Amino acid sequence: MKELVHNKKKIDEYKARAVELVGKMTTEEKCLQMLHKAPAIKRLDIKSYNWWNEGLHGVARAGVATVFPQAIGLAASFDEDLLECVADAISTEARAKFNIQQQFSDTDIYKGLTFWAPNVNIFRDPRWGRGHETYGEDPCLTSTLAVRFINGLQGHDENYLKVAACAKHFAVHSGPEDLRHGFDAVVSPQDLYETYLPAFEACVKEAKVETVMGAYNRTNGEPCCGSRLLLKDILRDTWGFDGHVVSDCWAVKDFHEGHHVTEGPLESVALAVNMGCDINCGNIFLYLKEVVNQGLVTEKQVSKAVERLFTTRMKLGLFDEPEKVPYHSISYEVVDSQDMINKNLDAARKTLVLLKNENHLLPLNKDKIKSIGVIGPNANNRRALVGNYEGTSSRYVTISEGLQDYLGEDVRVHYSEGCHLYKDKVEGLAEANDRLSEVKAVCELSDVVIACLGLDSGLEGEEGDQGNQYASGDKPNIDLPGLQEEVLKIICDSGKPVVLVVLSGSALAINWAQEHIPAIIEGWYPGGQGGRAIAEAIFGEFSPEGKLPITFYRSTEELPPFTEYAMKDRTYRYMKKEALYPFGYGLSYTEFNIDEVKADTDTISENGIEIQLRITNTGSKKARDTIQIYVKADKPDSPNPQLKAFTKVELSAGEEKIINLHLPQKAFSLCDAEGNKVIEPGSYTIYVGDSQPDIRSIILTGKEPCKLKVTATKKSEII
Repeated sequence: MKELVHNKKKIDEYKARAVELVGKMTTEEKCLQMLHKAPAIKRLDIKSYNWWNEGLHGVARAGVATVFPQAIGLAASFDEDLLECVADAISTEARAKFNIQQQFSDTDIYKGLTFWAPNVNIFRDPRWGRGHETYGEDPCLTSTLAVRFINGLQGHDENYLKVAACAKHFAVHSGPEDLRHGFDAVVSPQDLYETYLPAFEACVKEAKVETVMGAYNRTNGEPCCGSRLLLKDILRDTWGFDGHVVSDCWAVKDFHEGHHVTEGPLESVALAVNMGCDINCGNIFLYLKEVVNQGLVTEKQVSKAVERLFTTRMKLGLFDEPEKVPYHSISYEVVDSQDMINKNLDAARKTLVLLKNENHLLPLNKDKIKSIGVIGPNANNRRALVGNYEGTSSRYVTISEGLQDYLGEDVRVHYSEGCHLYKDKVEGLAEANDRLSEVKAVCELSDVVIACLGLDSGLEGEEGDQGNQYASGDKPNIDLPGLQEEVLKIICDSGKPVVLVVLSGSALAINWAQEHIPAIIEGWYPGGQGGRAIAEAIFGEFSPEGKLPITFYRSTEELPPFTEYAMKDRTYRYMKKEALYPFGYGLSYTEFNIDEVKADTDTISENGIEIQLRITNTGSKKARDTIQIYVKADKPDSPNPQLKAFTKVELSAGEEKIINLHLPQKAFSLCDAEGNKVIEPGSYTIYVGDSQPDIRSIILTGKEPCKLKVTATKKSEII
C-alpha cells in the first residue's frame, strides 16, 4: 500500500488563494456558490461547476463507463487492494471524461470531479434498499475498504487530488427509505461510537476524505445536515475534518417539511450553514442571501464555507494551467478500454461467494456435458448485473450470454426466463406461471440446470428510484419474490443436477435452496462482465474466493423492527440466533489449513499484538483465501467475536506461506455507555481462521478457527 503524501505547503497555498478569490466576491456571488450547481462568475474568470457526481462502482450517469460490481460485491472480495485498484480505474475514467467534457464546454450535472462516494453506512437490516451501495454490516471491513477506495479515487499525487471523494451519509442512516425525510434514528452513545461512526472516522483521519455528506434523517433529534453533535462536535472539533460538507439532495428543506425542527426555509438554511453545511445539493440555499441580510447567518460564515469549496476546486487543479495538473493528459481512449474490461472481469471474479457445493458438483466439466439449461428471470437480466448509481456499459454480459460465449458450439445451451422477477406471469394476458411448460422442457433436454434467481435494482434501491417496484426502495421481506422458489422446486423435481446462482444486493432467505439444491453461488450485482465471470467460475477457470460481508438470516421474524436502530440482535456481532449463512463465510474449490498460530505476547499493550500463522493449500487447485482474525472479550454481555483484521493470500496447490498480521491495541476495546473506547482488565480470545468462529460457520466449513488467549492487566481508554 502506497503511503499518502500531502504537501502541507501546497494546501496552505490553495487555502490562501481561496481566501483571496472569495474576498473579491459579492455576498450574492458567494451565496450562489454554495449551491450544487454553482454558476460562473465571469468577472473573476470562474467557470460554472456542478458538484454533483456519482461513482460507487464506476462513473455514473454520464454515458459510457466501466460498470464494476456493485459495492456490496466489492466488499465480498475482502480485498482492500482490489478496492483501491477499482477506485483508481474509476478516477482514471473520471478524469478522461472530464477532460473531454471541458474541451466541449460541458459542465452539466454528473460532469464534475467531486464524486459522492463511497457509501459507508452500516448495512444493519437486510430490508434496507440501499444496502447494496455499502460495504456490508461490519465496521472493521467497511473502514478498511472505504479507506482504500478513497485512496484510489483521490490518488497519491502530493499536490493535486485526482478526484474528490465523499463519505456518506453522515450518520446513523440505513432506512427505512420512505421515512427518511422525517425519521429520527435514536441511538445510544455506545452503538453510535461502536458501530455507526468508526468508518466515517477512518475516512476522515486515515484517508483524508475531501467531502462528507450529511444524511436525510435526524439522529437523536437533530437533522444530520444541521447537527451540532455530528458536524461540529465530532466531525470538525474531535476528528479535525478539514474538507467541506455537502447536504444530501434536498435534505435541508426536510428540516421544516419533514422533521419540523424549524419554522420555514430561512431557519432551515440558517441551521444548516451555522452548523457547517457548506454546499446544498438542491436549491434551498437560494434563500441564503436573504438569511444573511436578516442576520441569521454571518457573512463570515458564508465566506468560510465558500473558501472550503474553492480550496477543493484548487486541489483538483481547476484554477491551474492544465500542463501543471498530472491528470489533465489522461485520454478519453482509456474509457471502456480493454484494460478496463480486464480489471472489471478480475473484480467480478473476486466477488463471487460459493455458499454450497455438495459432493463437489462444481466445477462442472464441459467435456462431460452435451446440453445445459439456463433458467430464471435473472439469467438474461441486464439490470441484475449493475445495481444502482450505475454508468452505461458498452456491453453487458448476462449469465446466459456468458455461458453461451464460454461454451461456444461445444455444448447446447437451452434458455427459459422461467418466471417474471416478481409477478405471477411474464405475459400480461397469460395465465399465472405461463413459463412452466417451457421450464419443464428445458430441464428434460438438459444434462445440468443453472437456475438464475434473486433481485435487481427494481426491487431494492433508493426511495424514488425510477421503476422501483416497491416505490420506497426497501424490501418488504427477504424471500425470493414472485414465483421464483416455485420454479426452483420444479427444476429440482426434474432430477437433474442444479446450480443456483443468486444475483442480489442483499441477503435472501434461501432456506429451501440450502436444504435441496446441491450448489449455490451468490453473485451480487456483478457488473458489466458479470455473466462471463460466473460462467468461468461454474466451469472451474478459477475458484470462488468471496466471503459474505453481511449475514444471511433465515427470516426477518428474528430481527428487531426495521425502525429500531439499537444494535442488539442485529448483525453477526450482536445476534443470538443461528444464521443461514454467517458473515465472513464462503467456500472454495480447494481446501486451506491454518495452523502454527502464535502471538508475540500474551499481554495487551499500546503496541498491540503481532499474530503469526501458517496457511497451506491442501487441495488440488490454485486459489485465494481470506484470513480473518476475530476478538472476543471474555466477559458477560460483551459482543460476539468481532472482525479486527483480515488479508488475502494466494496459494498454489500444496503451497504454504507464513503470514503476519497486526492487531492494534484498539482492536481489544469496546465502547462503554458513554461511547468511550475502553479496554477493561481481563481475558480476551483471539480467533484466527478463514471464517467466523460461530457454530454455524463451523458446521458449514467443517473446521474451527485457532484460538489464542491474551490478557489486559489494566484499564485503558483509547483516544
